[in-house]
Amino acid sequence: MAQRREQLLDAALDLFGRHAPEDVSLDDVAAAAGVSRPLVYRYFPGGKQQLYEAALRTAADDLSGRFLEPATGTPTQRLSNALDRYLAFVDERDAGYAALLRGGYVTETSRTTAIVDGVRRGALEQILAHLALPEPSPRLVLALRSWIASVEMVSLAWLDQGKQPPADELRSWLVDHFVGLLVVTAAGDATVAAQLRPVFAAENRASPAGSLARRLDGISAAVAHLR
Repeated sequence: MAQRREQLLDAALDLFGRHAPEDVSLDDVAAAAGVSRPLVYRYFPGGKQQLYEAALRTAADDLSGRFLEPATGTPTQRLSNALDRYLAFVDERDAGYAALLRGGYVTETSRTTAIVDGVRRGALEQILAHLALPEPSPRLVLALRSWIASVEMVSLAWLDQGKQPPADELRSWLVDHFVGLLVVTAAGDATVAAQLRPVFAAENRASPAGSLARRLDGISAAVAHLR
């Protein structure tokens, strides 16, 4: 029984990810899953809306689990590990990811919006936990939320352009963005700078942050005359 329900959810996610939900019928889902329409209603008596929300919840729960990372290694190494799993989800379940994030359809409700927002809140909480910042400044929270939104949009664009560049290059680029955003935010806010000082102190030359610092040496020399 659970296997049949999962089969229906997988078929629904694939269809909702490739077509606007209002263009997907229960007959389409039944055909994709190789079952009858009455069987779809047996598992989802609320019809397409219930199926849509259940499909999104399945994708959201899977994606949220990708953020969990042991508290070992430097903060940016942990972030890199989590992003590897995140991008693996985007790659393996591209239609489900698209269905989860591409809103604005007539089937969207406060419940579907809450499902997506829950994933974003979970990502923010995990990042703050690994940065050891239980009470971050409002400006830092804005910076982190903007980075999470950027990861979502970049991931969708990555799917649109045939998953190029390769996932490992994309992950490294996104981690660089994260570090750069923290540095720029700290440069403009003394409170953020004080909060992030121990975060940067926990990095080392072998970490993603250390790698970026070395690559920035040349750029720093090029703009030294601006100081």
